[in-house]
Amino acid sequence: MNHITFQQDRELDFIGLGRLCIDLNANEINRPMEETLTFTKYVGGSPANITIALAKLGARTGFIGKVSDDQFGRFIKSYLHKLNIDTRNVVTDHTGAVTGLAFTEIKSPTDCSILMYRDNVADLKLEAGEVQEDFIKRAKAILISGTALASSPSREAVFQAIEYARKHQVVIIFDVDYRRWTWKSKEETAIYCNLVAEQCDVIIAGREEFDVMEIVTGPEVKDDLATAQRWFERQAKIVVVKHGGDGSIVFTKDGGSSRGGIFPAKQVIKTFGAGDSFAGAFIYGLLQGWPVEKCQEFGSASASIVVSSHSCSDAMPTVEQIENLIKEHRANSST
Repeated sequence: MNHITFQQDRELDFIGLGRLCIDLNANEINRPMEETLTFTKYVGGSPANITIALAKLGARTGFIGKVSDDQFGRFIKSYLHKLNIDTRNVVTDHTGAVTGLAFTEIKSPTDCSILMYRDNVADLKLEAGEVQEDFIKRAKAILISGTALASSPSREAVFQAIEYARKHQVVIIFDVDYRRWTWKSKEETAIYCNLVAEQCDVIIAGREEFDVMEIVTGPEVKDDLATAQRWFERQAKIVVVKHGGDGSIVFTKDGGSSRGGIFPAKQVIKTFGAGDSFAGAFIYGLLQGWPVEKCQEFGSASASIVVSSHSCSDAMPTVEQIENLIKEHRANSST
């Protein structure tokens, strides 16, 4: 069992909400940003990557967000259209806001960083009145990205979407997606992320992200089980704690837990994108009704594929690619 019940009479499996931006990934890898001369452009943003991951796995997906009224905004919408992601609630900004940019530095397979430009970005201009109730009620699940809480009016739009989701029995998934450049302080982050987490059925975050959420209020004992139990006292049914290269632990409200490792990648190019690909594949498994252990394995295999690629969104794998990697890994493990 995965402990999540989805309404089956829905047009869409999944809706992502939040950041739509541009990733500019360094072409000259294994060198610092100062020496990097060229970059390749991709659609980026954690909720966008997760939605793209699910679309490539065959899920019926949609997105709620806001894009700039320029070439980058049109590039993003066009990319989503090509993947059959429903963009009826992707709004175009008309205030002169710009698209967020993320320049990636790949010094080595394990030493990667991101230089983000987040001033006056369109995705944080999404207003509560632009969130469509009729769109949300068509979905089985909605994912809230924590970055969308960083400022108004996007913050209010998130809470509006949550109200609609609760009203129509849409499963709410929270990806904390903490980006310190966007927030004024860790205390502000903790306050608003906690307010959202209290209303969510599934919470996905790295250990460091949970630590940020717990600096204001939280369990006295700072460990994964204590963190999960805190949220099980609210709405959550599943809590996923990611530990990067050490894998993840999934806790369920009935007291169950599953520890999952990582799949060895054939060639690690960069580390970013792994969390988004894991989340997308894990959520896909939940939608299929799989046990959390299988969801976790599927997510880990997906992450392994993405870290072996230059891109994040473009590299999101198909079901067949993930299944083939799992089979290959099992065969190698048995010899």
